[in-house]
Amino acid sequence: MTARSDDPQRALRDNLGMFATGITVVTTRLPDGTPVGLTVNSFNSVSLQPPLIVWSLATHLPSVNAFVDCEHYAINVLAEDQQALSQRFATRDVDKFAGLAVRDGLGGAPLLAGCCAWFECRNTTRHDGGDHLMFVSEVIRHAREPRPPLLYFAGEYRRLRP
Repeated sequence: MTARSDDPQRALRDNLGMFATGITVVTTRLPDGTPVGLTVNSFNSVSLQPPLIVWSLATHLPSVNAFVDCEHYAINVLAEDQQALSQRFATRDVDKFAGLAVRDGLGGAPLLAGCCAWFECRNTTRHDGGDHLMFVSEVIRHAREPRPPLLYFAGEYRRLRP
């Protein structure tokens, strides 16, 4: 087994990176209509009955209150050709929605074009989780397109092999 003993937090992060994840962009709107979004790979299903999902958000991020206070948000599951979109929504202090094709979902939450799946959620429950806030929410509507997903593994973007 390999672990960096000089930095236990980095070792944990590296080891967690051995779990491949999809990449999502979670979006909502502020009360004034301004769209808000960020890249998230801490997304997972919780329950089919009732339909529930979970994702988490670092509590130090400036957008945390937008998601705590909103009634609805959307989980946009990125397709393999949307790496640039993942990087855009992971960057601070840029107009993340400039020039993007979006349509409004529940509560006006932006649905990004070209994704492989969308989940429109009611913001129902939040739990403290260390330096993150966990959102457990009800899926109200969902859809998908037959496109391969964008994956993240060992600190790098990946694609499914045919």
